[in-house]
Amino acid sequence: MGKITGFMEIERETPHPRPVAERVNDWQELYNPFPQERLQRQAARCMDCGVPFCHSGCTLSNLIPAWNDWVYRGRWDEAVQTMHRTNNFPEFTGRVCPALCEGSCVVGINRDPVSIREIEKAIAEEGFKRGLIQPQLPATQTGKRVAVVGSGPAGLAAAQQLVRAGHRVTLFEKNAKAGGLLRFGIPDFKLEKWVIDRRLEQMVAEGLEIRTGVNVGVDLPAEELRASHDAVLLTGGSEEPRDLRVPGRKLTGIHFAMDFLTQQNRRLDGATFPPQREISAQGKRVVVIGGGDTGADCVGTAVRQGAISVTQLELLPKPPKDRSVETPWPMWPHMLRTSTSHQEGCERLWSVLTKSFSGTDGRVQGLKCVRLRWEQREGGADEMHEMPDGGFKLAADLVLLAMGFLHPIRTGLLENLGVALDARGNVRVNEQFMTSIPGVFAAGDMQTGQSLVLKAIHGGRQAARAVDGWLRQGPSVLD
Repeated sequence: MGKITGFMEIERETPHPRPVAERVNDWQELYNPFPQERLQRQAARCMDCGVPFCHSGCTLSNLIPAWNDWVYRGRWDEAVQTMHRTNNFPEFTGRVCPALCEGSCVVGINRDPVSIREIEKAIAEEGFKRGLIQPQLPATQTGKRVAVVGSGPAGLAAAQQLVRAGHRVTLFEKNAKAGGLLRFGIPDFKLEKWVIDRRLEQMVAEGLEIRTGVNVGVDLPAEELRASHDAVLLTGGSEEPRDLRVPGRKLTGIHFAMDFLTQQNRRLDGATFPPQREISAQGKRVVVIGGGDTGADCVGTAVRQGAISVTQLELLPKPPKDRSVETPWPMWPHMLRTSTSHQEGCERLWSVLTKSFSGTDGRVQGLKCVRLRWEQREGGADEMHEMPDGGFKLAADLVLLAMGFLHPIRTGLLENLGVALDARGNVRVNEQFMTSIPGVFAAGDMQTGQSLVLKAIHGGRQAARAVDGWLRQGPSVLD
């Protein structure tokens, strides 16, 4: 696909981020515009490989070589149609996906991989700009009513698929606006919220009913929801954060990362908070515990709020600069990744365990930490050992816990429904995404545990197909 010799003639190129001194003073998107002709040159790098491993790298099984070829040839209508065959929201994944497909790109064996994620985003943006993305109304109505509970990426994808299958779908969201993690968990500098609103307008025009400010299981009894719908799909996410139970944890100034990020997103949406509930990094020494994407989002947010310093701690060892031999192509490479937030001002420390927090007058002022030595164990997980002389202290006025999530919140909806859980505390489903309660399905992080946006979209699409087939008592029209 693309130009036959493009991968040999053209080097990889991606948009340049705006200068640090500029972007840390606002919450707007990070990257400068990427001219269309340069994007088409990047699409030309996609080679006519016999087996396109990018398909297996992408959870959504996006038809990447096909839409790369359409972009190279300037045939945007075909590119938009091909993209949406597998992905409801390329404008989301094109901004926040870690690009698993690029780790499996055949060009990436001995050259830089194709800029797949940027091309994906461009297809969506060109599609909207050219009027190629329009509401898709179902040909017939089934008369069946479906409730989708939770409006994150899994819920949005499932709801759109089910509406297009002809069902009457109501999307329930406990917050004041739909979007779930996309709206409240991801900073605006990575995903501005007009991007979500634009897609929601399309979905409402297709017939989706969105009810916000309804906490199912609290405001609306679960049994009442079941009685008024033919099927219920649970897509509430994995919201129980992993805590750090060490001495001093109750000190003021220690918060879960998502509380910090959510508050900032709400603030940008016009919300105000009383001083006793305010979580701000302004003028503070910030320590982020957790080295993943959520931790990096905390770093970028703290810098923009005016932190004096930001330090990020990671329990695991520092990854290698290049692809580890333990993750050869086409596996997702284990290697050091530096985000745009890290480039804005952050000290990163690896192999560090937090032992306790300390403070005065009930407020945190520091951490006691110890450096670790990791020992490989044959046939088992690596084992950590505290270094005898590895103790040290860090000053901190604000500590953010970004160590991931354990499972969905059980109180309220899940307890009222009585659905069975798996060993990890997630909602247990069968091969057709049905829970232990007939007619009640589950998908996304609520079913799989904490994962990626593209995997949530994939789960929502798969669950929608299962719900549609169950309602029809036969093959799904979404197959």
